[in-house]
Amino acid sequence: MKKQLFCALAVAMTANGWAQTNITPEVLKTLEGSYTGTPTEKALRNAISSVSIKQMAVNLDNTHTKDTHFSVEVKNTGISDQESSGRCWLFTGTNVLRQRAMKKLGIKNFFFSHVHLFFYDQLEKSNLFLQGIIDTRKKDIDDEMVRWLFKNPLSDGGTYTGVADLVKKYGLVPKDVMAETFVSNKTSEFCGHLKRKLREYGIQLREKSQAGAGDKELQAMKVEQLKTVYRLLVMAYGEPPKEFTWAPMENGKAVSEPKTYTPQAFYQEFCQEGEDLIEDYVMLMNDPSRPYNQVYEIDYDRHVYDGHNWLYVNLDIEDLKPLAIASLKDSTQMYFSCDVGKFLNSANGMLDLKNYDYESLLGTTFGMSKKQRIQTFDSGSSHAMTLMAVDLDKDGKPVKWKVENSWGASSGHQGYMIMTDEWFNEYMFRVVVNKKYCTPEVLELLKKKPVRLPAWDPMFAGEE
Repeated sequence: MKKQLFCALAVAMTANGWAQTNITPEVLKTLEGSYTGTPTEKALRNAISSVSIKQMAVNLDNTHTKDTHFSVEVKNTGISDQESSGRCWLFTGTNVLRQRAMKKLGIKNFFFSHVHLFFYDQLEKSNLFLQGIIDTRKKDIDDEMVRWLFKNPLSDGGTYTGVADLVKKYGLVPKDVMAETFVSNKTSEFCGHLKRKLREYGIQLREKSQAGAGDKELQAMKVEQLKTVYRLLVMAYGEPPKEFTWAPMENGKAVSEPKTYTPQAFYQEFCQEGEDLIEDYVMLMNDPSRPYNQVYEIDYDRHVYDGHNWLYVNLDIEDLKPLAIASLKDSTQMYFSCDVGKFLNSANGMLDLKNYDYESLLGTTFGMSKKQRIQTFDSGSSHAMTLMAVDLDKDGKPVKWKVENSWGASSGHQGYMIMTDEWFNEYMFRVVVNKKYCTPEVLELLKKKPVRLPAWDPMFAGEE
């Protein structure tokens, strides 16, 4: 076939000696010959065109009952549900803190209010965008950074760093103090309207600057714009409490007397444990498209203007795993993210490279490496979950891993997902560990000046 295609291209050579770049009739005829119409091909064509390819590709050799035992597991109770929103990063970040709170509260059923932090997330991201427009007001509208800002004024996605900055600034409240709304569970429609308004405000700021307004006048204009944003957020998500009176409940009965808290006081009493969510933790990344043993920082990858850009240490996957295992052995869960849609059997929650045999079905191979998939935007971190268990063989090597998901208790394996170690190698991207579990070599890397990557780097995208 390759020889035929080469001959057809040779026929299409123009007078100047260069190959013609369009699909000529000769080339098209060669391409048409790739489908021969045998009975097998006709049967596959009928099936593939009529049924879900994923369903057709189910590997029956891998449908045996899965082992759900884990040698190292951080026990937990209750599964959260982000519903139709992109807030997995927020659910995951608070799920890690929830474990601490339940231990201190002496109860087994407790959740933080996600809409409370999300309200401030959207407010802070709005300010981040508008201030970014002010900061770049002297640049042309076609400047790459300006274009990126207008393309990405706001989203409901995020990362661990965003959770940490928001919690430190705004604290935490129990779920029943500020309940979810219809809009918070289905964020896309309202986010679309807010993004449109922010873009309008961005243009107004640039026009005001071009008319001669200075920084002080632009800052005042931004505050007026944020007043509208705040009012819209209250309409959609409710008004965050400044203080609240609350008592922990177990089986319908109060465990202790009601007490009045501010969101900051509640966080400090039940979650802080003397740790700084930014300074005492490090995000580890496995990105083979970048050199390992290097620290990276992505510009503008933050939720709060005065907060922290996402900074991570890029490690070989085999250097990353022992740090995660050390954390689990110490009964400490972790923020974790991956490309969850790849080879996921959503019915049983298994992430396994053997779940689907697309190559046999489609008659071709899919041979890109993890590095190549990242470079070509074929794969990237898409979803955050809570890493809570690992199963080790007799030599201490991981066989499989378990995460707590935020898609409700009826999804996957009773609300959890189980991934083989082979899948972990290919589609795991980020894990956040306390620095006390890091090796001296990793801690030394943190002393390096980070390599700063642009906001449009492939690794920017926050988990949804």
